[in-house]
Amino acid sequence: MVPEAQSQEFLKQGQNIVDTLRAQPGFLRGRLARSVDEPNLWALVSEWEGAGYYRRALSAAKMAMYPLMILMVNEPSAFEDIYVSGQEE
Repeated sequence: MVPEAQSQEFLKQGQNIVDTLRAQPGFLRGRLARSVDEPNLWALVSEWEGAGYYRRALSAAKMAMYPLMILMVNEPSAFEDIYVSGQEE
């Protein structure tokens, strides 16, 4: 949960994290999202070629992520697509 007074700083730091992740092998895309219903709830979402790439990238991004760790909500961190519709093959 990000207090409104910290949202602009969080956005800057979140962009830095996404940029750090983007530089890592296996990165496909990343984004910061903000809840429409709960504006203090943000998500950093990244997509990878595989879980191994994601886990190695977290090690590389650890220092960029450190300042935001106190604001993080403990949620599952890795998902595997089971069904995707609308993507080009």
